[in-house]
Amino acid sequence: MKQSLLALGLAAALPFAAAHAAEGVSYNYVEGGYTTTNADLDADGFGVNASVAVHPNFHLFGAYMNQEIDHSNVDFDQWRLGVGYNHEISRNADLVTRLAYEKFDAGRGFDYDGYSVEVGLRGALAPNFEGHAMVGYEDYGSQFDDDFYGRLGAVVKFNPNWGLSGDVKFVSGDTQWFIGPRFTW
Repeated sequence: MKQSLLALGLAAALPFAAAHAAEGVSYNYVEGGYTTTNADLDADGFGVNASVAVHPNFHLFGAYMNQEIDHSNVDFDQWRLGVGYNHEISRNADLVTRLAYEKFDAGRGFDYDGYSVEVGLRGALAPNFEGHAMVGYEDYGSQFDDDFYGRLGAVVKFNPNWGLSGDVKFVSGDTQWFIGPRFTW
């Protein structure tokens, strides 16, 4: 009986012991830059994204955006906090899953809380080029329709610490863009 329990415990721990981040991919970074939303009412502003690896397979991440709607004095804030799991599927690629708390606040009673889940691939496509492709689902409760979305992004690395990051999110006919410098450690 004890041998069976020991074997079962080792078998359950094996995937976690063998897994780690793909070569050339770091989950420790901070980036900031320009962000824009192309929708019925276009907006633009700034955004900040960060991630910290807390284990070879787990990372915490966050994002903040502030945008002003074109031709108005109305702005809105969006932010998210979450946890991600990354599992190496090849030497240069990870399967990534993420769960996040989402917040949208435009003031004047337009203040919504929600969540998102996403899954995708992230990998080093070349020594100085990294990319990701994600699909996700977000829900802000009964005030908004829940939506599926897609995200594509890339980082061009100038050296081991600095690069230029870009990301685009497609959701319900809207497009959100981000571009800016990334510092990786």
